[in-house]
Amino acid sequence: MTRFYRDHGYLLVRGLLGKDEARGYREECHAVLSRLRPYDPTWGSARRLAGGATELRHCHDAQFHSAAFARLILDPRFTDVAAALIGSPNVQLHHTKIFVKPAGKGSPFPLHQDAAHFPHTRHTVAAAVFHFDDAPEEKGCVRVVPGSHKHGPLPHVEEGGWHLPPERWPLEDAVPVEAEVGDVLFLSYLTVHGSGVNRSGEARTTLLVQFRDPEDRPADDVHHSRGQGMMLRGFDPLAER
Repeated sequence: MTRFYRDHGYLLVRGLLGKDEARGYREECHAVLSRLRPYDPTWGSARRLAGGATELRHCHDAQFHSAAFARLILDPRFTDVAAALIGSPNVQLHHTKIFVKPAGKGSPFPLHQDAAHFPHTRHTVAAAVFHFDDAPEEKGCVRVVPGSHKHGPLPHVEEGGWHLPPERWPLEDAVPVEAEVGDVLFLSYLTVHGSGVNRSGEARTTLLVQFRDPEDRPADDVHHSRGQGMMLRGFDPLAER
């Protein structure tokens, strides 16, 4: 497991959650979004990539809107895998996001590294994408460039988003990582990834959890969230006393 992650920069863990359990979280995601003011974070570059109007439903800091997600991000089934992949018994939260790609027009993401948005000094930061719907390629599943994390941080462009130059990093060249309800995809924040348009007749619902070794400090004062710094496993060796 850890060797595959080290070599390829990602790992799909099948059935980390039970299917009924994951569908319950799906309902919770949609209930949270129904209570919030609609907000569409689709990048302008993503609309150009899609060749037309697309939509994305979104919520930061999910655990502050529903206790269900506060429990989930502390679940040892998740945190034990996270600890193994980052090589630390201590796992600290960076942020969470709900993403829903609506049926037929769910927005894509051009290829990018998360490191461009919140660089850290030791590069332990990783993401876990919890799948609460099946995510075949038709639904705009995550696509990755295996081994790309070994290149370190890459220069990004800001053209309606913050992503890699699409002419050099076309989305269709990346490997689709199709997933099922209950699967969790782990990604290094240096792994080049993106996702396609949801062209299916069903929504694609995910929860993104970004986490790190607490001894890995931010390189820039950017991308703050309400929950940042919360310990998900172990303790913070750098905590001020």
